[in-house]
Amino acid sequence: MPSKDERLLAALIYVISFFTVFIGPIILWLWKRDDSEFIDYHGKEYLNFLISYTIYGIVSSILVIVLIGLVLAPIVGILALIFTILAAIKAYQGETYRIPTVIHFIK
Repeated sequence: MPSKDERLLAALIYVISFFTVFIGPIILWLWKRDDSEFIDYHGKEYLNFLISYTIYGIVSSILVIVLIGLVLAPIVGILALIFTILAAIKAYQGETYRIPTVIHFIK
């Protein structure tokens, strides 16, 4: 089981993303990834999540032209919010949570 500090920092990667989408989580991950496998895992998971949902957002924005994007864009946004909150909770509980629908670019 990861220490309380590791769990807090891993959860902070997700929570800080509400304020600084990219910069905060990447700085925190780069700062502590060598110290903890748990933080390294959640940092990679968040970056994969960010890349995947950026792609999903771009695709749904393009699909607005054929009107299906009007339905997909809000769904992508809501799922991103829900999965970020769930991942923060799971990280604080000490679990290695794999976010559904994420393409794993960084292993």
